[in-house]
Amino acid sequence: MANLDEIDRRLLSELQAEGRVTNVELAQRVGLTAPPCLRRVRGLEDDGVIRGYHADLDPSKLGFAITVFAMVSLKSQAEADLREFEDHMAHLPEVRECHMLNGEIDFILKIVSQDLQSFQEFLTSKLTPAPNVASVKTSLTIRTAKHEPGVPL
Repeated sequence: MANLDEIDRRLLSELQAEGRVTNVELAQRVGLTAPPCLRRVRGLEDDGVIRGYHADLDPSKLGFAITVFAMVSLKSQAEADLREFEDHMAHLPEVRECHMLNGEIDFILKIVSQDLQSFQEFLTSKLTPAPNVASVKTSLTIRTAKHEPGVPL
């Protein structure tokens, strides 16, 4: 874990809440002048604490009306087979998140799709026949009560 002081934590909290804040505004919010604020932010970027900056897009306004979580069990958990599956998922743009789990299910995927028919086509043509897949169980999201990216600071 990075060795962060209180100012670093405040910088991260502000950037996580509003990634487009200017350096001058960010510096004012955390009680610094602009040059040391920029040095600290660049240091956090260089150390990999800040991995990037992203826009939070509304999927439904871009034609992705449904979100599905898929629980995937694999035939083999050998490292080469796990990596092959992960590599395959990395190349499917509909798969927005892919997490390996401990327990009965090997992976959980977050998938976006335009509609149920598009998802069904994705499921049968891209996910189920993926390397080493034994079974797939899916759950359609009805609504999202909380979407809070990042970590609590």
